[in-house]
Amino acid sequence: MSEPITPAISDRICQHMNQDHAEAIALYARVYGNAPQAETATMNSIDPQGMNISARIAGEVVPVRVEFDHLLKDAEDAHHTLIAMIKQARTA
Repeated sequence: MSEPITPAISDRICQHMNQDHAEAIALYARVYGNAPQAETATMNSIDPQGMNISARIAGEVVPVRVEFDHLLKDAEDAHHTLIAMIKQARTA
């Protein structure tokens, strides 16, 4: 079984996403976070219900909440969900 999404796991996921997948985070904000003008974004935290993102829009940093379509079970579910969301967003 994978690890539950604790604050430490959230920090680990966010660090990885911010370092390696910054464009994906901006796409999450644009497509799922009702922030179509988001230029860049960083992931601040992730929990079983969703993720908190800071998006830069017209030079201003705006908080964006993205809710998941289901309650995440664990870190492995978060991984699979984030991948599925980016694939869907890229085809939208």
